[in-house]
Amino acid sequence: MIANLMMYARPELAEAHTNYWAGIRHHLAEAGIDSPATLSQDAEEFSVWRDPYLVLSQTCGMPYRKFLHDSVKLIGTPDYALEGCQPGYYRSAIIVHADDQRTDIASFKHDVFGYNQTISQSGYAAMHEHLKAHNFWFENKQQTHSHLQSARAVAEKRVGIAALDAVTWRLIQQHDPYSASLRVLDWTDPTPGLPYITSKTMDADLLFNAISSAIQQLSPSDRELLGIADLVKISEATYLAVANPPEALDAPPW
Repeated sequence: MIANLMMYARPELAEAHTNYWAGIRHHLAEAGIDSPATLSQDAEEFSVWRDPYLVLSQTCGMPYRKFLHDSVKLIGTPDYALEGCQPGYYRSAIIVHADDQRTDIASFKHDVFGYNQTISQSGYAAMHEHLKAHNFWFENKQQTHSHLQSARAVAEKRVGIAALDAVTWRLIQQHDPYSASLRVLDWTDPTPGLPYITSKTMDADLLFNAISSAIQQLSPSDRELLGIADLVKISEATYLAVANPPEALDAPPW
């Protein structure tokens, strides 16, 4: 068995994630379901998502719709109560350096766009969709491998612009001093947030109930740290309807 909650994992949230998982495990045990004692936070993401004994993980919308939806069960989507988004949805903050006075995104056309992965909904696909209305896509791109590294690259002026999901941006503002060197140029349109998934052998409804109960029983401090307000249902069809950029991987990365 394996479980992790790696998508928003960072040292400041480690204890809160441990407490959250303990609550979920408690409710799973009450229902007679075994689960791992600890979260595998450092495991490689696709190895976790494809594990036949997966109990719980959180994935990104684009990997889910392109490679995972036929092989896992959708449990539900955590709602982070994000401004400008309906429950369970998120959007991307398009960030630039605070010293950069440009206000029109088209003026960044020739800048280097920093992105975490081409398979990222919030770091890549959302920006690609946003720029359709502006009739361009970046010719100069640099992969950073994580949202945190994208933000740092903008702060250090190694790239000119990046897109960060709203939860990550909120956490950066709370915990990373370099956030003072960044500003939001614009926001992308909201899309379904990062869903919780489990293996085909698990009872997704039972997991939904266990997770919902654990969320409601989080301490005020853990709830504030994690930023989770609730768990909601968003259909598979809604996830699959989101557009993929042409650069998205056509073959699974394994």
